[in-house]
Amino acid sequence: MRSGSLLLIPAVLLIGAQCSSTPNTDTPPAQAAPLPPEFGSYWFQGKAELTSYDLTQARYGELHKGEAVLVFVTEDFSRKKQVKLDNPAANPADRLPVLKLNFNKKFNTGVYPYSIVTSTFTPLDLAKDPHTPKVSLSVQEWCGHVFTQLNLGPKGYNISQKSYFESEGDNETKLETTLLEDELWNRIRLNPTGLPIGNIKLVPSTAFARLQHLPLRPEAATASLRPAPSNQQSAGGTPSQAYTIAYAGHKQHTLSIYFEQAFPHRILGWEETYLDGPGTPQPRLLTTRATRRRSIMLDYWRTHNNADVAWRDSLGLAR
Repeated sequence: MRSGSLLLIPAVLLIGAQCSSTPNTDTPPAQAAPLPPEFGSYWFQGKAELTSYDLTQARYGELHKGEAVLVFVTEDFSRKKQVKLDNPAANPADRLPVLKLNFNKKFNTGVYPYSIVTSTFTPLDLAKDPHTPKVSLSVQEWCGHVFTQLNLGPKGYNISQKSYFESEGDNETKLETTLLEDELWNRIRLNPTGLPIGNIKLVPSTAFARLQHLPLRPEAATASLRPAPSNQQSAGGTPSQAYTIAYAGHKQHTLSIYFEQAFPHRILGWEETYLDGPGTPQPRLLTTRATRRRSIMLDYWRTHNNADVAWRDSLGLAR
């Protein structure tokens, strides 16, 4: 495919229990830092990037083994409805090209499993559309499930929260337009040199807020971008970087995301340290860690037959 042509990849479109994809061809949008020449040949080839990770997750004052999968894919998004567009050509003015991340975590706590999925939609043209329009989170475990969604409006984010906990319940709240931790992963993939550095205001991730039973609100933090430590370099020796967030409001809460310095800036892993309190007699300082296993490009929405289960072997995932 010619570099610079835009084959926008529809990601997960739920129609019953199926996914659908109908690629389009267009011109990539301009942004403050121009997309590199190789951007189109990588991201607009009609496939998603799937990467699996070994995960050690903090929960209930202990560390639990699990796995994570990051699914990055470009798609056409509706500005008005803030959902994936079924037919972008029918309403081009409503079309917003985005990079979507479906961030999947699975781990067991004792006898019962946890499943966490965060979906984040970030515009490709950050000069024209500087804020992520939507983030949604769902957490499922045997006690029940919770759901959080942020939708960007003209006066900030509208937050909808559903929970089986009485203290949280079902509520609708507001949040000022500000930077979200959940969108940093997409911003790394789009333009890591444009990441905010120094003293910033940042809303912690929706998953962190739910697991710690905290409200979503901007927090003071310090951000830095440095070469990654030697144990976080890629296997091929490609130079890697560490983007680190240190929150001021939550003592000892830090997040470091490790990624390849060169395009396409693949995520190598991450570490998140914080006092893990809920469900424990005494909060404990624990570190969640993830290390990359394998990465493939795949139009996974077409691989839903029994024979396609072999693709899980390519990611080192259990069948």
